[in-house]
Amino acid sequence: MCRLVAYLGHDVIMEDILVKPSNSLVMQSYHARESEFFTNGDGFGLGWYAPEISPNPALFTSILPAWNDQNLLNLTAKIKSSCFFAHVRAASFGGINFYNCHPFVHDEWMLMHNGSIANFSSVKRHLRHLLDDDMYNIIKGETDSEHFFALFLQLAKNKSLNTSQAVADNLIETIEVINQLVQDYGKGETSFFNICLTDGKRLFAIRYCSDPKITPESLHYFSGHHVSPIPAYITKQENTQHSVLIASEKLTDFNIEWLSVPKNHILIAEKNWKITLKPI
Repeated sequence: MCRLVAYLGHDVIMEDILVKPSNSLVMQSYHARESEFFTNGDGFGLGWYAPEISPNPALFTSILPAWNDQNLLNLTAKIKSSCFFAHVRAASFGGINFYNCHPFVHDEWMLMHNGSIANFSSVKRHLRHLLDDDMYNIIKGETDSEHFFALFLQLAKNKSLNTSQAVADNLIETIEVINQLVQDYGKGETSFFNICLTDGKRLFAIRYCSDPKITPESLHYFSGHHVSPIPAYITKQENTQHSVLIASEKLTDFNIEWLSVPKNHILIAEKNWKITLKPI
C-alpha cells in the first residue's frame, strides 16, 4: 500500500513536513512502519497550491524512488504552501510511469489514494462506461485511483460543490457506485479507500474498507496550532493559526497529539480548519 501526507494551514516550507521528521514520507518510501509493505519505491508525487498565482494546483511527479531524487529535496526546501499533497507509491494497478503517480489534478481539484479497487481489471471497463467523453479523456494512466477521481468528477457534474457536505456526499456516492460495480463484476471482493481530496481551501480524507470486518489501512490526523519545534520563519502571529495534517503514518518528530481517523469515516476540514468526522 502507498503512503501519503496532506497539509492545510498557513504557509510552511514543505520539507519541514515531508523530509525533516524522523518518520518522514521520504523515510516511509523505503521503510514504512505501519504497513505490511515496507517499500514504496514506485515513484512519488507532490502537488501544491499557490493561490496568488492560480487556483489550480502545481504538480511534480517522478518515477524515481523518493529517497533517491534530489529534485524532491531541492523543491521541498524552497517551496512554501498553505495546502499540499505528497504521495509515495507501491504499485498495485498500472506500470511505473509518470501518468500513474499520485496526486491527480483536474482544474482546482486534487486527489490521492492509498488502497485498491478490488479486482479492478474486471471492473475497469464497466466504470469507464459511466464516464462522459470529457471525463474519460482526462484519464492518462492505468491506475484504479485515477479512475476513481474521474468517476468523482463525473458524478459531480451539474452539482454545486460549494458546501463541504456536498463534496463529502459526492465522494461517498463514488465509493457506493464502485462497490456496486465490484459486487456485479469484481466477484464482490474487498476494496480499500484511504482517499485525500482538496480544492486548495478545504480538505477531505476517507479511511474506508468495503468489508466492515476488516480494519482499513492506517490514517492519522492532527488539528491545532502549528507543529513544533517552530521553524524560524514562522512568526508569533502565524503560530497562533490553525493547521490540519493528515498522514498514513505518524511523523513522530512533532510534539503534537495524533489521532486516528475512525474506520469507515470521512474527515472534513473546512476553510476555517474546523474538523468534522462522519461515518460512511
